[in-house]
Amino acid sequence: MFTGLVEEVGRIGAVEERDGARTLSVLAPGLAGQLGLGESVALDGCCVTVAERLDEGFRVDLMTETLAVTTLGGLGEGDAVNLERAMRVDDRFGGHLVQGHVDGVATIVAIEELPGTRLVHLELPAGLERYAVEKGSLCVAGVSLTLAGVEGCHVRIGLIPHTRAVTTLDALRPGDAVNIEVDLLAKHVERLLAATLFRPGPPEARP
Repeated sequence: MFTGLVEEVGRIGAVEERDGARTLSVLAPGLAGQLGLGESVALDGCCVTVAERLDEGFRVDLMTETLAVTTLGGLGEGDAVNLERAMRVDDRFGGHLVQGHVDGVATIVAIEELPGTRLVHLELPAGLERYAVEKGSLCVAGVSLTLAGVEGCHVRIGLIPHTRAVTTLDALRPGDAVNIEVDLLAKHVERLLAATLFRPGPPEARP
């Protein structure tokens, strides 16, 4: 479990193909000494496992499914990535609940410059818009953000100078793809309501 608060911007080192999967070396000197073998890390919002510790970072293995449904398959040597270690139960909780399970890949459609804020317009994959609520939470490339506007699959997020300085989001341009994870609580509420409201039998028999 993560919070969507990026701890370090790392860089992709070596990219290797192994038995139909892919191995990435991630250069992250700030986190390198704090990560243990088998530990979970959010890599641009996707939960991956530390397969090997390196002097200046770590190595992860990406299976075929991960490459197919996230942006990680497009990463190459030198690319910048947002990194966050799994949260601790005794830590401050400053973002929102993030699993690192990518729900889809969104596309940047426009960027507006406003006083003190950069407004980014995204197009969500069809079906994810029902989880998007104005002033609600959305995880974009591993960053916990607040939705500034929602119009169907078209949503807007605001980037303050601090977020632009400590994440990769300042480099976003129209046409770029980003990993998206919608609000975990919204998905669970939807599932519970569906099971209750559409359960067969007379209403008086339902809880």
